[in-house]
Amino acid sequence: MVEFNKQLCKGCSLCTESCPKKILQISKTEINDKGYYVAECVNQQACISCAFCAIICPDSVVTVIK
Repeated sequence: MVEFNKQLCKGCSLCTESCPKKILQISKTEINDKGYYVAECVNQQACISCAFCAIICPDSVVTVIK
């Protein structure tokens, strides 16, 4: 399971590009208080908990729960 601290997310797409299952995307509708479109998981059941997204995130936005 992947969780995001959406208030810290800058929508840089590093997590979406690193995901081997391609289940992460930048939202087209949800914007945080800073005005950034935030990352989201579109299929939690497909997550393999590899944590590549959490490792690559420069702002420690992502938490992976096994």
